Amino acid sequence: MVDGALPGERTQPLRKADPRTLGDYELVGRLGEGGMGTVYLARTGGGVLVAVKMVRADLAHDDEFRRRFRSEVNRARQVPPFCTAEVIDADPDHESPYLVVEYVDGPTLAEVVEQRGPLTSANLHGVAIGVATALTAIHGAGVIHRDLKPRNVLLAPGSPKVIDFGIARAMEATSANTRTDQMVGTVAYMAPERFASDADEPLTPAADVFAWGGVVAYAGTGHTPFYADSPPAMAARILTQPPKLDGLSGPLRDLVAHALEKDPANRPSSRELLDLLISGKQRPAATAAAFADQPDLRAAAVEAQAVTGVAPEPSVSLPTLSIPPGLVGYDENSIVTVPISAPPANTRPAPRPVDRQGRRWAMPALVAVFVTALVAGAVLVAMELRKDDGRDVGAAPPTSPAPTPLVTISTPTEPPRVQDTLRRPALWTATEYAEETAKCYFADALIARRERAGVFKCSGPLDEIPADMHVEVTARLNTTGSCAAIWFRNNGKVGYQARVCEKDIYIGLHNRDGDGKIKVIKTFSLGDSPLGLAPAAVRIGLITRGESVEVYRDGALIGTAPLTERRLQEGRVLLGIYNARDVPDIGPYEVAYTDVKIWDAK
Repeated sequence: MVDGALPGERTQPLRKADPRTLGDYELVGRLGEGGMGTVYLARTGGGVLVAVKMVRADLAHDDEFRRRFRSEVNRARQVPPFCTAEVIDADPDHESPYLVVEYVDGPTLAEVVEQRGPLTSANLHGVAIGVATALTAIHGAGVIHRDLKPRNVLLAPGSPKVIDFGIARAMEATSANTRTDQMVGTVAYMAPERFASDADEPLTPAADVFAWGGVVAYAGTGHTPFYADSPPAMAARILTQPPKLDGLSGPLRDLVAHALEKDPANRPSSRELLDLLISGKQRPAATAAAFADQPDLRAAAVEAQAVTGVAPEPSVSLPTLSIPPGLVGYDENSIVTVPISAPPANTRPAPRPVDRQGRRWAMPALVAVFVTALVAGAVLVAMELRKDDGRDVGAAPPTSPAPTPLVTISTPTEPPRVQDTLRRPALWTATEYAEETAKCYFADALIARRERAGVFKCSGPLDEIPADMHVEVTARLNTTGSCAAIWFRNNGKVGYQARVCEKDIYIGLHNRDGDGKIKVIKTFSLGDSPLGLAPAAVRIGLITRGESVEVYRDGALIGTAPLTERRLQEGRVLLGIYNARDVPDIGPYEVAYTDVKIWDAK
């Protein structure tokens, strides 16, 4: 590697506000952002590359979190590095608490499946064995992963590596992150018992085994086994329906189905999974091929089998493990809350007899399932502000009357690429330019304000979003003449803008030909249904595909506009403020945003 170069495609340069050192470690790049904080690539004093996860600011100031973080890190350090990323160091008492783990230079399982499709037979068996090996090591050390999913499985040379084990509990139980109606996890891989209406019993390793079944099914089929159109519907399928395992076959399909049993008592242990997988009784040729392609996998599996398992220290039976009124699932960038109805009071899990084969878990019933999504920012980021002035130029194209909504938006079920509640600094940050008399700040929402007419962009994430994308955000117009401005496919000072005003929604091209202006491409009149001012709010959806963008208001399609600049493909998504036509120069003008999510468009 060239001196100073960053390894791997997943490593990004440090941002302006990122620290350059943390403890004894020199930070050299960004690896990603997770529910607990930002992950950096770092070097030790001896030049060894490591991954350092820095806890986000709101967690750092929570004493309960620090205590639990310290405890969980100590437990995680006891996990032997058999297909796991070894925990090397941690400083829970640092001003910004951090965790240091082995650096694994490889893509996540989710990235590989998203880009290339389901795994081949040999690779699938390698992942199944590797993850079972990791769980055997993790459970043998008395730890429960709690958030096993494809994005926590890295496909490293030699063998898969499972990351982020055991740390989710520190987040789940801290008062700064979850209320008494929430729990931490990722809905698609959460076991049925995690939705119990009255969770008297602590979480057990069987929940991780269920997640193993979901991960292997996803790797082999390209979809989760309980796929549905919304997280609540997915939870209902997990509770009541058999898994969809089309694409899997033979003994491996049977083993995955066994791991996905509703009753945790009927699932195999992680050690039993591993024994069955490497005994040759599943698919001997595929198992042999997996070992041949990954030289470290066999050794890790055999060593994990030799580990003397211990009963995990029971997790504290927390009030956070309950359905009513919300279920929380987080992935790398977010925490998602989805209200779902509580099961009847008499559906409490039955006590478990001692006999393993005779135990049954009484599955709670879901009465109704409805969707709302509240996205919590989860990372410590400071973003560069990009601002520029602009005015509409030319006559507005003919106004398109709002049609009777016949098409409604379909919100993706997969985790968003980017999401933020916008209720406190996270992916978006506060900024102020005195000379522009403009600023963005937080007051239980991201507030964009100008004292005079004009345009202003809030400081947001630097992520380059693909050309085909799906964005949803809630906007509120706080003052007359104000318009919410959403930029997409934005590159520097060039990009498209969706401007949401009281009476109209405009799609425009910002800075065309470098003249600093905003050229309106299409206007959608809201007719007899204007937006109104605060406290009224509107959920705006934009879906771009190729050379067009669909515009949605509160889930209903307003219309479609052409995207005329082929040179504008992937780019940033930004939020800010503009003003309606012919308003006084003196304001103030103010809009508010909450709950932004961005997916790749299907």
